[in-house]
Amino acid sequence: MPLEKPKNEMKIIKLKNFWKNKKVFITGHTGFKGAWLCIFLNLLGAKIYGFSLKEESNSLFHIVKKKLKLKNNIYGNIGDYKKLNNILKKVNPHIVFHFAAQSIVQEGYSNSRNTFETNINGTNNLLHSLGGLSNLKSVVIATSDKVYKESSKKIFNENDELGGYDPYSLSKVCKELIVKGFKNSFFAKRLKKVNISTVRAGNIIGGGDQGKNRLIPDIINSKKTLRIRNPKSIRPWQYILDALYGYILIAEKQYLKKIKSSSWNLGPDKINIISVNKIIKIFSLHLKLPKIKYDRRSSFKESKYLIINNKKAKKELNWKPKINIELAVKKTVQWHAKRKKLDNPKKICEFQILEYLNL
Repeated sequence: MPLEKPKNEMKIIKLKNFWKNKKVFITGHTGFKGAWLCIFLNLLGAKIYGFSLKEESNSLFHIVKKKLKLKNNIYGNIGDYKKLNNILKKVNPHIVFHFAAQSIVQEGYSNSRNTFETNINGTNNLLHSLGGLSNLKSVVIATSDKVYKESSKKIFNENDELGGYDPYSLSKVCKELIVKGFKNSFFAKRLKKVNISTVRAGNIIGGGDQGKNRLIPDIINSKKTLRIRNPKSIRPWQYILDALYGYILIAEKQYLKKIKSSSWNLGPDKINIISVNKIIKIFSLHLKLPKIKYDRRSSFKESKYLIINNKKAKKELNWKPKINIELAVKKTVQWHAKRKKLDNPKKICEFQILEYLNL
């Protein structure tokens, strides 16, 4: 598959001029978002160092890692402070993305201990390890749109009250509070040099997601029965590259001191905030879906209505969602269709990244 010739060439050149040879440390680089970020930053010429648990054999990272140009692919647990600290000191990165997390609501119920250890203690370990890094200027920490205190049919802004109901969302709230605590104490004197932001994105859609107990992988992979828990729940669905481009902009602008440490909502526009039932119908326009079975008696509670306001990101980052929900679904289905024909899915990702940057 030939890569599309850039139409918006100056924009891509500007990105490459900044990211070329920057040392970037990514926790959770073997996950869905982490793998896409590695491919994106590869295109921009960054030197990527990854620290994560070993990937699943069917994951995007596993099928592209031989084609990725990583400076170092380190397998380790974010809970292992000694190992993480030693590696960070050796790498001494310019920029850090913290994606390592237990990211499934259902697993928060079935294994709350691992959820808290990974999301809370892992973040604590990372922040402790950043203290003496002389090159470091920018840190981006992914949390969740589920950190806000529940409120029926409300659009959440970055300064709204944090809450959380279940083990997963509570662990993400704690993650936000740990970051705030470090910024107010250990990093207080260094904040003129190092900017640290938390980012709350929506429900990510894109090719290569093989996560367990996640709606989109279930839609793509289910053969006989598609099990749905909360068909009427409203979610902020979002294309993978809209979120990643936002992360990249925050990291770059922090490094250049164009923005300060903050919290950011990188959610979709209101038109993309639709029910589970509706997104299934959109997928059905592109795929033949199996029989749908509704699990009426879900053993755990999930938010029914979730909308995050992206006005701050639009104004201060000059960022905006480019891909509507219909196109996001189409691109996801196309990715998986092309994957069946190509040995190198990294090329599919690169094609979609350049296609996105050309918009």
